[in-house]
Amino acid sequence: MRRGATDYIPKPFTPAQVLLAVRKVEEVRTLEQSVSALREDLEGTTPEVRFSSDSPAMQRAMEIARQAAPTDAAVLLRGESGTGKTVLARAIHGWSRRSGKPFAVVSCPSLPTELLTSELFGHVKGAFTGAIRDNPGRIAACEGGTLFLDEIGDLPITLQPKLLRFLQDQEYERLGDPTTRKADVRVITATNRDLEEEVRTGRFREDLFYRLNVIQIEIPPLRDRPQDFEALATQLLAFYGRIHHRSFAGFTEDAMQAMKHHAWPGNLRELRNVIERASILCRSDRIGVEYLPGAFSRAKANPAVGNMVSLETIEEAHIRGVLASTGSLQEAAGVLGIDQATLWRRRKQYGI
Repeated sequence: MRRGATDYIPKPFTPAQVLLAVRKVEEVRTLEQSVSALREDLEGTTPEVRFSSDSPAMQRAMEIARQAAPTDAAVLLRGESGTGKTVLARAIHGWSRRSGKPFAVVSCPSLPTELLTSELFGHVKGAFTGAIRDNPGRIAACEGGTLFLDEIGDLPITLQPKLLRFLQDQEYERLGDPTTRKADVRVITATNRDLEEEVRTGRFREDLFYRLNVIQIEIPPLRDRPQDFEALATQLLAFYGRIHHRSFAGFTEDAMQAMKHHAWPGNLRELRNVIERASILCRSDRIGVEYLPGAFSRAKANPAVGNMVSLETIEEAHIRGVLASTGSLQEAAGVLGIDQATLWRRRKQYGI
């Protein structure tokens, strides 16, 4: 427990005890999400939303988002992991008439089907083993507000008809209760998958896709927004300076150039992580390249021939980006195509 475990199960144990322990973890996760959302509200709007972009692609995305915000139309946000889909979804909610009501985030790949069904639609006590109390579900908790379903492409096929019915009729039932309920909730979804291909292969319902894809917004990756990089990095530095009670004059030229030449496979999520780390470690009023991860300083020190860099530098940058844009070591290892033991060795090698 001292190492961060939420609970433990003494041996021998039954399947019911395991499920009950999972339920406890889920309750803790829900509370953590609520605390995280409150922290964001207290800290103010994130710089990614306040920032006035010079990128035509990002300008178009923001324009469509502002046009869609006052309506109740379903919005589908598309883009790579870490591009800021959750941030933009929260902004759309904030610009809408629902801004004074709840905003909730549900990550579709984070839970097995039964738990995800309960998370969305709720359950009554005794609906299944481990259901020791009623759970109203996120839809009921979001009454009048906005529900953001992240990575909708991972929604189990068996759950898709339930979501489709809710989108069409605003009706649903809790697990274990036949009573039909209604809710006034706007649904915004996001994906980094090719949903059209998912439809063609039968992994995603075509009717649900069209219901979700009323307003589609493409969010460009950070590498396609070179016009925005310096201003965005500067605003993020000021943002984290306020959080950590620091004051910065900016970045050194070496640090800024190293960041501009980085590929940013983890997009804004990776940039936020890099700048927050630097804002904590930096001992002066300017962020130097020495306070950036090792790949940045090595790329600066070893330009090799032309713009070439070492294979190790590329590998470290890629691993950092994948780790920044995934939710677990298991997921990161899968994306990288290596096992977790190899990933552990690479992290140790590069000091990640």
